[in-house]
Amino acid sequence: MKLLISILSTFRWLWMLGILIVPQLVGAQWRATVGAQTEDKGVQALAFLPNEIWIHAGDSVTWTFETDEPHTVTFLTSGQTRLAYQVGCPGFAPDGSATFDGSTCLTTAPLTKGQTFTVTFPSVGNFKLVCLVHVNMTGVVHVLSPSGPVPHDQDFYDDQAADMRHGLLSSMHGDDHSLDRAPSSVNQVIAGDSKILGTAGGSSTVAFPRFMQPRIVIHAGETVEWSNVAPVGSHTVTFGVEPSNATPPSANVTVDADGARHAIITSPTDNVNSGYISPSPQERVGLAQSPLGVTRFRATFTKAGTYPYICTLHDNLGMTGTVIVLP
Repeated sequence: MKLLISILSTFRWLWMLGILIVPQLVGAQWRATVGAQTEDKGVQALAFLPNEIWIHAGDSVTWTFETDEPHTVTFLTSGQTRLAYQVGCPGFAPDGSATFDGSTCLTTAPLTKGQTFTVTFPSVGNFKLVCLVHVNMTGVVHVLSPSGPVPHDQDFYDDQAADMRHGLLSSMHGDDHSLDRAPSSVNQVIAGDSKILGTAGGSSTVAFPRFMQPRIVIHAGETVEWSNVAPVGSHTVTFGVEPSNATPPSANVTVDADGARHAIITSPTDNVNSGYISPSPQERVGLAQSPLGVTRFRATFTKAGTYPYICTLHDNLGMTGTVIVLP
């Protein structure tokens, strides 16, 4: 009988010890979001919200994607060359969740509104977070030893994310969300705009994926010029059938003496694609000077008609336009 009591007492002691130990072995679950947008999708916050978070080793962070614009959650290894988002890092993590300790890269495929991804961090370190789709969209996850405290709780990060979201989306002013840009000529269309903002944790971009003069009226024989005035970000001006690869210009596009691309459009049924019109990459010490970007596209219209066009990258966000050509 005494033996039985001793065994039960030992079992009870081990069970109580387990209650004390197990919760410490189960990592905390943190939440963050990726991107934000206005109701009409006309302003996009290309940002991790928040873009800096402190957690313990063994904890997990779940990012929820909130926009129709795609983003990635990406952790590269120290010094790793950044690849195109279509390639990954290379390759992509399985759907849903993964673990990152800094030894091998990790990235999601481009994800959109309603999707989630969870990363568990088993090792102490400071890990840079990037989006492979957008160059000025970065953050950091500080992973601390479980023996010490973390500086903030989830409520703090929720409030910070809400403040960042409001600040970014409201930074475009005017009823049309524009940055008060004005075309330099009557037949000019501004093709998108953006600006870059930063915190101690990283950088974010506010983008305006719109043609700012979506309906323009000209006469036959006149030329329209589209200009991408944004410091970062690519757009296209595409008439007719959308090409499977919109990066290069279509074969009927030539180059003017000043480097702008140019097409002659003779019918509303013509298929013309500007290719990506993009600013030059930002300069960095220690790297070769970046080549000039192609930021302008011109089209001369020879016949009267209605010519609808889109940006192949952002038409799902409402970046469309029309050229009305009168005789």
